[in-house]
Amino acid sequence: MTPSSLVAGPRARAAAGILATASLAWAYTQGGVACALGFVALVPWLRTLDAPASQAGTLLNAWAMSVAFTLAVFGWFAGAIGSYTQFGEPAGFAVLLVAAPVFQPQFLAFAIARRLAGRRHGVALRALVAASAWVAAEWLLPKVLGDTLGHGLHPSRLLRQAADLGGAAGLTLALLLANEAIAAALASRARGARAIAAPLALAASLPLLLAGYGAAVLAVAPATGGQPLRVGLVQSDIVDYERLRQERGAAAVVREVLDTHFAMSYDAVVRQHADAVLWSETVYPTTFGHARSEAGAELDREIQSIVNAAGVPFVFGTYDVDAAGEYNAAAFVEPGKGLLGFYRKTRLFPLTEEVPAWLDGATLRRWLPWAGTWKAGSGARVFPLRLADGREIPVLPLICRDDVDPSLAIDGARLGGQAILTLSNDAWFTGHPQGAALHQAVAAFRSIETRLPQFRVTTNGYSAVIDASGSVVAGTRMGERTLVVGDVRVRTPPRTLMVAWGDWVGRAAAVFLASLGAWAAWRRWAPSASGVPLPAAADLPEFPVDVSVLPVAARWVAGALRAFARGGLLWMIAAVLLGDAALQSNTLAQIRSFVSLFLVPEAAAWCVLRAFAARASLVDGVLVLASGTRRLELPVARVAAVEAWRVPLPGPGATLRLADGSRWRHGLAIAHPMALARAMAAAGGPPAAAGASTYAQVRSAPQRTRLDSPAIKFVLFPLLLAIPAFRLHQHIAYGSAFGEYYTFGLKAWATTFALWWAAWIIGVVLCAAALRAAIEAGTLAGVVLAPRRALQARRVLDRLGLLALYAGMPAWLAARLLGA
Repeated sequence: MTPSSLVAGPRARAAAGILATASLAWAYTQGGVACALGFVALVPWLRTLDAPASQAGTLLNAWAMSVAFTLAVFGWFAGAIGSYTQFGEPAGFAVLLVAAPVFQPQFLAFAIARRLAGRRHGVALRALVAASAWVAAEWLLPKVLGDTLGHGLHPSRLLRQAADLGGAAGLTLALLLANEAIAAALASRARGARAIAAPLALAASLPLLLAGYGAAVLAVAPATGGQPLRVGLVQSDIVDYERLRQERGAAAVVREVLDTHFAMSYDAVVRQHADAVLWSETVYPTTFGHARSEAGAELDREIQSIVNAAGVPFVFGTYDVDAAGEYNAAAFVEPGKGLLGFYRKTRLFPLTEEVPAWLDGATLRRWLPWAGTWKAGSGARVFPLRLADGREIPVLPLICRDDVDPSLAIDGARLGGQAILTLSNDAWFTGHPQGAALHQAVAAFRSIETRLPQFRVTTNGYSAVIDASGSVVAGTRMGERTLVVGDVRVRTPPRTLMVAWGDWVGRAAAVFLASLGAWAAWRRWAPSASGVPLPAAADLPEFPVDVSVLPVAARWVAGALRAFARGGLLWMIAAVLLGDAALQSNTLAQIRSFVSLFLVPEAAAWCVLRAFAARASLVDGVLVLASGTRRLELPVARVAAVEAWRVPLPGPGATLRLADGSRWRHGLAIAHPMALARAMAAAGGPPAAAGASTYAQVRSAPQRTRLDSPAIKFVLFPLLLAIPAFRLHQHIAYGSAFGEYYTFGLKAWATTFALWWAAWIIGVVLCAAALRAAIEAGTLAGVVLAPRRALQARRVLDRLGLLALYAGMPAWLAARLLGA
């Protein structure tokens, strides 16, 4: 075999893998049952990344994948570019090929992160790092079309419902992890069935979890409630205004556009009994309400007279203008009252609608005479849609590319919107309906994420009425003149996780990657633990002790649950500090958030730990782990090091490094890892400090007091705080400490007291969590800045934390009571 054949073999395999993934990705975008291909489409490419390669080779591989994916999935976009710019389809393909790494930058980020993580971590963490890099790149570098892998799941009514938790980005993360799991199983197949069982189980569980969540959401979705809103969507199929102007003249074109829309609107209101009428983006191709001529003012008056005659509100695309410039806008016009206001498009299309100031200039305008000059709007707005029956429905208008940005729909939901009105002009997709179909699917995800129904009108397709589950209730085909009239029930929607947290998956992924990078840098440059004063032997508990013997998967599950619970507490703290009115004053909202974000995942993590609980003892040089009739034994002589977990999740613990260099297959979750290390050292094992980091040693210093007891801290202490606060409430509301009891009975009085007690429990837990975060941050700072004093500093911080909690909260309460 020649050297050239050795090189050609890997290259050919890489090319085959890239082409296979590109082909599967194309099939995935065709919809229907093919959406299941999203869970396997990337596997061939991932297998090429598993092959040994240089850094330059990995980058070349990722570049080739971005080009192949762009051609396979977005090849139609080249024709749209060439048609719009009038440069022709070949020029559009050239632009698409050159810009592919910019058009799909996530492939480069994914491949680089995967390579770096693979050097230091196992397959599971490598997969999580790579998937995080993908969604973080899509968040940091928003795409022109707003596309992500998760949008391909739109054809599945069950699978797409989880978008209300993490958006389309969350679905993308699930798809990436499923692909990674299958690739890991293929890489491990030579090691037998047991080696591939866990990754295949993970790959199978992800779509099942998504489907199960979707079924649960749809099962509890209210079938009734709210009142129907019926809107007429006018799809006129009049496109290419510029060509029509040149052929017929501007006045004739405007006349045809208005007459067509007037006639179709009459049908919507008189025959179809629509509550409101929606026209498409820039359908009125001049400024409304700011006439530039007497002829323009006459057209404005004509539109207003049509609205008055119809007796229902109209929303249509037009232009707005002020001293700063001109805007792509949606006008809200009411019968008998006139113009209510404008929404100005926020997310303008690059080049065609706006040009960045740093790029704009005479040269660019000469090369690209079609480049836009519009100004961007200031963000989401909610308008009242005042109907003829007296109802007033708050609606969120979006224009074209606005609907690819989840944050605008989320902001509108937070402002109280109960329905989305989307105006679009997808005429440049006339010859490429794949683009219009993608745009509609992306828009539908805004309804799933916010649970707001949507009325979406376009110039020539696809117009649709979309319900809160993302289903198209009524819609059109591409390239037809059609009136769509549909109704959906509008109500105050449930507050989804996306509305509560925003478009959080990309941000969380970026924070995770930054934290992992900072942790890696700290491990590389932080001082070693040698010379750091260790906790005294008298301060450590004696064996036997309680532990949890955790397999790798159990530790990951318990750690993820506990991390979610701790993150939920930190989110609640941030929400309260940032002025969330519900969490500041609504006890039931506090309880719901506390239970769902902290209590449930914390209880689930505790159950996992209890399922693997055991009693650890040392007998004749053997570590014995016993739980009922089950028993594990490990000779101490086989242990080379007791390594405290650098990341204390699901809690403090240690990994046993064996003499042959491998890690023991079980991790030990133990309250004081240093006690284990000391006990094993006394039994002939490795020295107590071996393998332990400074932070792990310092954090393991117990020095706990009765005040650290959960029963005292989180049950009794809140009770003592709740009693005087509740007593004052009763005096204010009912005139005496038992006023509610005398008025409404024991049950009402006890229920109110229980709610006050629960509120104080939540308050104490949140305060304790904030103090714990500050203590851990201070400990880390002490380890980095003064490692020899870190142990003493940690004990001081613990005492200050207890003082702040047990003295600070009563002092705050006393100040509030005296102020009252």
